[in-house]
Amino acid sequence: MRAQTDHLKTIEQRLLWLSHWMIHHANHVRPKVDGIKIGGHQASSASMVSIMTALYFSALRPEDRVAVKPHASPIFHAMQYLMGNQTRERMENFRGYGGVQSYPSRTKDIDDVDFSTGSVGLGVGITALASLVQDFIAAKDWGQDVRQGRMVALVGDAELDEGNVYEVLQEGWKNNLRNTWWIIDYNRQSLDGIVREGLFERIEKIFAAFGWDVVRVKYGALQRAAFEEPGGAALRDWIDACPNQEYSALTYMGGAVWRQRLMDDLGDQGDVTALIERRSDAELAALMENLGGNCVETMADTFAAIDHDRPTCFLAYTIKGWGTPIAGHKDNHGGLMTKAQMAEWQAHMGVPEGQEWDPFATVEDVEGLKAFLGQVPFFAEGIRRYTDARLTVPAIAFSSDREISTQAAFGKIMDELGKSDSDLAARIMTTSPDVTGTTGLGAFVNRRKLFARDALRDAFIEHRIPSTAKWDFTPEGQHLELGIAEMNLFLLLGAAGLAHSLWGKRLIPIGTVYDPFVHRGLDALNYACYQDARFMIVGTPSGVTLAPEGGAHQSIGTPLTGMAQDGLAAFEPAFADELAVIMEWAFDYMQRDGEGDPDERTWLRDETGGSVYLRLTTKPLEQPGKRVDDAFRQGAIDGAYWLRKPGPNCSVVIAYQGAVADEAIAAAGMIGETRRDVGVLAVTSADRLNAGWTAAQRERARGNTNARSHIERLLGDLPRHCAIVTVIDGHPATLAWLGSVAGHRTISHGVEHFGQTGTIGDLARHFGIDRKALVQSVSRLTDGMVIA
Repeated sequence: MRAQTDHLKTIEQRLLWLSHWMIHHANHVRPKVDGIKIGGHQASSASMVSIMTALYFSALRPEDRVAVKPHASPIFHAMQYLMGNQTRERMENFRGYGGVQSYPSRTKDIDDVDFSTGSVGLGVGITALASLVQDFIAAKDWGQDVRQGRMVALVGDAELDEGNVYEVLQEGWKNNLRNTWWIIDYNRQSLDGIVREGLFERIEKIFAAFGWDVVRVKYGALQRAAFEEPGGAALRDWIDACPNQEYSALTYMGGAVWRQRLMDDLGDQGDVTALIERRSDAELAALMENLGGNCVETMADTFAAIDHDRPTCFLAYTIKGWGTPIAGHKDNHGGLMTKAQMAEWQAHMGVPEGQEWDPFATVEDVEGLKAFLGQVPFFAEGIRRYTDARLTVPAIAFSSDREISTQAAFGKIMDELGKSDSDLAARIMTTSPDVTGTTGLGAFVNRRKLFARDALRDAFIEHRIPSTAKWDFTPEGQHLELGIAEMNLFLLLGAAGLAHSLWGKRLIPIGTVYDPFVHRGLDALNYACYQDARFMIVGTPSGVTLAPEGGAHQSIGTPLTGMAQDGLAAFEPAFADELAVIMEWAFDYMQRDGEGDPDERTWLRDETGGSVYLRLTTKPLEQPGKRVDDAFRQGAIDGAYWLRKPGPNCSVVIAYQGAVADEAIAAAGMIGETRRDVGVLAVTSADRLNAGWTAAQRERARGNTNARSHIERLLGDLPRHCAIVTVIDGHPATLAWLGSVAGHRTISHGVEHFGQTGTIGDLARHFGIDRKALVQSVSRLTDGMVIA
């Protein structure tokens, strides 16, 4: 055991040096080309070094997964470098182009990142929801061979200000969370100052209230030994009573000042005076800075003592900047050691000049340490990126001769999938933030049941009370019901969408949410996409067509979000058969992992795959009848097709997306009485049309003059004098760019302001997205009132 502790202390010092040198090199050695501070959070890394050393090199097993505190990323990269999983070239280019990332990234770093972090609080929350996903998989026949591990978050104490952390705590409590550790770096300093006194008491009470075990790790081995000496109890009482800000200031000033202050406060007590005087200034400083979270021996013992699967919060006291010249200073969050400080510290650390990047510089027993590293369980299996076979997507066909909304069609398609025995249907995991029944998932959930580790019968069924919702909870269930926090929805989809990589078991996650509340979870949605998680999010109902609900429930900007969000293919179909085609394609697209060579037909990088966003509505539309032509099917996937193909003398095209299809079709009929060859363009995805267009433009700029996108081919044969009128139940900018494709005069209709209650007709007229408004715009364009 002593040998292990010695090795851990050696590793701790190596990681402390390598992480700080990497930051220093980027800021003070590497040439600067733009004069901007590079940064790197030396102090925030230092406070975590003992915790991370004990965790990775003593406690973890390969099946465990960790979300690293964003500002501790240099420690993580240094650790991977020490283990041979990171290159010196990338370390030297920290925060540079092609170098290791500022914050751990699954998609941009080559080392073994489990969860990307960066937007504080989200990496914390995803670990708890990943644990629920792990339970979901392990409960299924096809997932029982999964090795269940702990989901671990390394948390900065300031991260606890983020509201989503507490939303996750409640969700975990409702779902009997287990196998989750959150390790709080309680250094009591944030970017702008010192954390308020007594926060630890709030933390302990909050976590205990939600069923977590709380382990306070306050004192290191040196301090605990000193407390056993005569006078030690008085020293412990003084430490407990010392304000955070005062402790930080004394740490920064060093051993001599510690001595003066302790002698002033405790020096008239003989035993305490002797305790202090037995130590040199350096030894006294080391004692006072030996808090539990800065003692690798204490952290390793603390982790090893946990022998259960209950969720556990470790409150580890640390000093920000521990072990460095900037330890304790209130400005050290974004501060850096100066060149002079680094030179002095390098001498203190014993690193010879020229050996700064040597992973084993200063190590006396290199072979012994290498032997120890070769036996560390967590690293024994190498990079832990798994995969799973792609699931065959069954044919999805849906057409109707009657009026139906896309939301209702989605529910019927999901119900048909629920009836099937396909492998894909078995891997679907649905989820919704308390709006399951009102977003179209009810029939699927009734058929496939809700997930819980322990079965729970529906009392309404047992008492034969009629209800459309048959809420049976069972380990075989495929729906994970959430509370109303949309952040949790997207974090859960993010975790489930990584299941093939984290556990080697592919899931097809499908989440539904009221479309206006997509923006309530936008940070977590972006975070999930950044990790390259694969899922389908269905925003429904959408737009002002949710008329009686009023402006609070009517979405405006979500189509623009769909266009702007990387890693997310956004669609807004109008008809049920479009939705069926898109969903069949989407289930395959969600499983792709190609290299990203663009399809020269569309210039979209579809082989990389990604997640999918469907913006649906409750407005029933008369359906176009059965359509089987390839142009319709492929166009619905590519983003648009001609519902009414323009003739050679076309003077007007009406382009629509989504639920305003009936208004666009009616307007085309009205103007067709006086104008020939009118075209109607059915846009199913402004996102994919726009992405293909911009990609083709980039390709032409590279010299490929023949590159043409799908929308360029659709509009390429229109006469120059042709006008385009666009309409969407959403922000008009979604389609306004269509006029720029080939230089056609364009007027765009949509919704720019909060709506109000009323009928669909009332609001369509109010916002000018009805047929009459479209016809008036056609007249303005074709009568010369709008100048190209």
